[in-house]
Amino acid sequence: MRCGFIGLGHIGKYLAGSLVRNGFEVTVYDLDPKAVENLVAKGAKAAKSIKDVCDASDTVFTCLPSPRAIDTVVAGAGGVIESLAGRATRGTWVDMSTNDQSETERLGAIAESKGVNVLESPVTGGVHKAAHGDITVLVGGKTEVFKAHEKALNAMGNPVLYIGDLGKAAVIKVITNMLAFIHLVAAGEALMLSKRAGLDLGVAFEAIKQSSGNSFVHETESQVILNGSYNINFTMDLALKDLGFAMGFGREFGVPLDLAGHTYQTFIRAKEAYGGSAWSSQVVKLLEDATGTDLRAPGFPAELE
Repeated sequence: MRCGFIGLGHIGKYLAGSLVRNGFEVTVYDLDPKAVENLVAKGAKAAKSIKDVCDASDTVFTCLPSPRAIDTVVAGAGGVIESLAGRATRGTWVDMSTNDQSETERLGAIAESKGVNVLESPVTGGVHKAAHGDITVLVGGKTEVFKAHEKALNAMGNPVLYIGDLGKAAVIKVITNMLAFIHLVAAGEALMLSKRAGLDLGVAFEAIKQSSGNSFVHETESQVILNGSYNINFTMDLALKDLGFAMGFGREFGVPLDLAGHTYQTFIRAKEAYGGSAWSSQVVKLLEDATGTDLRAPGFPAELE
């Protein structure tokens, strides 16, 4: 299978790299020439345009930061759908971005009408897991298309979970991110209570990790908070995008999302304070600033490996 990959950001560069590492023929494109150069150095081929990627590929993967970017790259003039349309052997578009369910379904319908197969396969688990090829992959779409691409998806992540029809993976991905952001705010409050109570933060971290109150977010993001780098390779803008999707699902499905709503407002305040490009884990800094107390502790990494 000849693979194309568009979008070599924090996660996309690792997903594309996993395909290369596992022996797939990969052609890449990104607006950042350095990101392309890094993948070419590992064995990928460089494309000069979206059309060039599609011309060199049977399946094109996208991993993009926003619905607008996805729409432009996929459905715009010279985009993925237009470039893959009309082939004797159907091409496939696989979107690994986090997108809204309705947008995923809309773009999928356009692609199908042009003779292009579609899968969604957003990922969850953090950038560090993508780097090692063991990030969780959530798949939505026709089962026969999924089966045809299972080997490539397994090259990028583990486990690979088939969720259901197109759009269903978008829903569960947003739900998992919603939980992660709630857990992040809660972890910050737990650490601050520990610090203000006079506990050693290293000891408190381990006690929480070994308790019934533990979470994946505490095990990972609390470490870079305690280091002070906050570097989780995920921005405030991306967190707000995903929380916005979650709040939209709440309205659509008639579910009051009290915790998610409070967390959404907390992230809005954090963006106002630190900017949209700040790391999402800096939401905890609101509490540090409010109390005049930092959450630093020795022995924790600046970035997860």
